[in-house]
Amino acid sequence: MSPPNVAHSPAPDLVRITRALISVSDKTGLVALGQALAAKGVEILSTGGSAQRLAEAGIPVKEVSDHTGFPEIMDGRVKTLHPRVHGGILARRDIHAEAMTTHDIPPIDLVVVNLYPFEATVSKGADYANCVENIDIGGPAMIRAAAKNHDFVTVVTDPEDYEAVLDELATHDGAVTLKLRRTLAQRAYARTASYDAAISSWLAGQLGETFPPRTTLSGKLSQTLRYGENPHQQAAFYVTGEQRPGVATAIQLQGKELSYNNLNDTDAAFELVAEFERPAVAIIKHANPCGVAEGANLLDAYKQALLCDPVSAFGGIIAVNRPLDAATAEEISKLFAEVVIAPDADDAARALLATKKNLRVLLTKDVPNPAEPGMMVKQLSGGFLLQNRDNGRITPADLKVVTKRAPTEQELADLLFAFRVAKHVKSNAIVYAKNGATVGVGAGQMSRVDSARIAAIKSAEAAKAAGLSEPLTKGSVVASDAFFPFADGLLAAAEAGVTAVIQPGGSIRDSDVIAAADEKGLAMVLTGMRHFRH
Repeated sequence: MSPPNVAHSPAPDLVRITRALISVSDKTGLVALGQALAAKGVEILSTGGSAQRLAEAGIPVKEVSDHTGFPEIMDGRVKTLHPRVHGGILARRDIHAEAMTTHDIPPIDLVVVNLYPFEATVSKGADYANCVENIDIGGPAMIRAAAKNHDFVTVVTDPEDYEAVLDELATHDGAVTLKLRRTLAQRAYARTASYDAAISSWLAGQLGETFPPRTTLSGKLSQTLRYGENPHQQAAFYVTGEQRPGVATAIQLQGKELSYNNLNDTDAAFELVAEFERPAVAIIKHANPCGVAEGANLLDAYKQALLCDPVSAFGGIIAVNRPLDAATAEEISKLFAEVVIAPDADDAARALLATKKNLRVLLTKDVPNPAEPGMMVKQLSGGFLLQNRDNGRITPADLKVVTKRAPTEQELADLLFAFRVAKHVKSNAIVYAKNGATVGVGAGQMSRVDSARIAAIKSAEAAKAAGLSEPLTKGSVVASDAFFPFADGLLAAAEAGVTAVIQPGGSIRDSDVIAAADEKGLAMVLTGMRHFRH
C-alpha cells in the first residue's frame, strides 16, 4: 500500500502547546513538568499511574478515558488506541481542520511518553509471560504518530529532554520551535527502534536463534568523545544496556575524560584480567598486554607484570581483578599510566591515586565473567560481522599430551596461564610465561615465528634493564594462539629457553612440530581450541 500524495504548506517555526498527553512509565521529573505546563495553561490528558501522580500533586489532569469517552479495557492493553487520541496527534492543522471539527477531535500538541520497562524486566530475569506483558503497544504507537507529525506536534520520550522543552516554552511564550520538534522526533524514532530491537533480540533468544534473518544493533549515547583513534576522526561512546562489569558500567572517580583509545584499551585490559581466579594484574598498551601476572596479592602480581615490559608499560592501562589496596596503589603511582580499572579501591588507595589528578580511575563493583555468553560486532563496508564472544575456556582435562615428555605440574599451570593470556593478544600471538607471569609477549605479526622472536627480544631487553644475568624466557613455557604451521616458530621459542609448549594443533605439519619438540626435549600439549584475535 502506497502513502497518499498530499500537498501541504511548510511547517510553522513556532507551535503553541495548548494540550498535552502524558503517559510515562519512568516518572522522573513528572510533577515538575506537569506543574510547568499547568502554569502555562496547558490542558493535560493522562492515563493510569501518571494521572494519579499528577492529581496527587494538585495538577489539573483529565483521564484519557474521559477524553475519548471509552474506558480502558483488556487490563489496560487498550486505552490510548482511539481516533480521538491518534486523530489529535496525527492531524495536520493546515489540511485536516475540517475532519477535526466534523469528528470533534481536539488537537494534541505535546506527547510525553516513555515506554513500559521491557529491557529492565528482561534483565531482572522475569518469566516469559511477564516479559510479554511489558511490551508496550500504545506508547510506541503514540510516539511514532507524534514524531511523524512533528511539523505540529512535540514528542518527548526521555525525562532528560523535559528541560529543553520547558526552556523553549519560557522563551517563546508557550511555543516550541521546529528545530527542537525535529530533534525530538529523531530521538523518538531512535527510541522505538531501540525498543523493538530489544524485543526482537529477546524473542530470538527465546527461540534459540543465534543469528535471526534480521537483526538490529542499538545503543544509547553515553559520551561524545574529543576525537576517535586519531584527532581527525569524530567518535562517540554508546552503551547497550548490557550489565556486564566494565567500562560501560564503571564509575570514574577522577582524571581526564576517557578517549576513544582509552575506552578500547581499558575494555581489553579488564576482560583479560577477569580470566584469572587468583589476584591478577594486566598492563595493556594499544589493546595488547605488555605484562600480565597472578600473585599471592595484587602488589606481587603488579611487580611481576611490570617486569615483563616496563618500557611499553609507560602510558599504559592497568587492570586488576581485586579491590585496589594502598600498597599496590602506591607502586602504580610511580608509573605514568593513563587508566586504572578495578572492581573497587579502599580509602587509602583512593587517596594515593588522587595525587595523580590526570590519572583516570574507574571502579566497576565486580569483574566480568569470562565464560559468560555474549555477542561481538565488527563493522565492514556495507555490513557488519556478528559473532559470539570468545568465552572458550581450557582446563587440564581438555589437554592432549603429544610429546614423549609430559609437562610438570608447574609447567602445566604456566601453560594454562599463558594460553589464557594469548586469547587476549592480537594474532599472531606468542606468549612466554613463568611462575604465573608473562615474561615475553609477541603480538600482531604476520608471521608466527616473528612473534616468537620479538617476544624473546623484548624479554631479553627487560631482563637487561632489571640487571638480570639471563633472559626471562629461560625456563619458561610458551603459548601460541593458533597452530604452528612450521617448526620454525617452535624452534625460535626453544632457542629462547622454553621447556613446554601449548598450542591448538590442527596443522598438516603437526607431526613435524611434535618431532621438533621431542628433539629439543620439550613437553607439548594441544588444546583443540584456537584463539585468534583481530
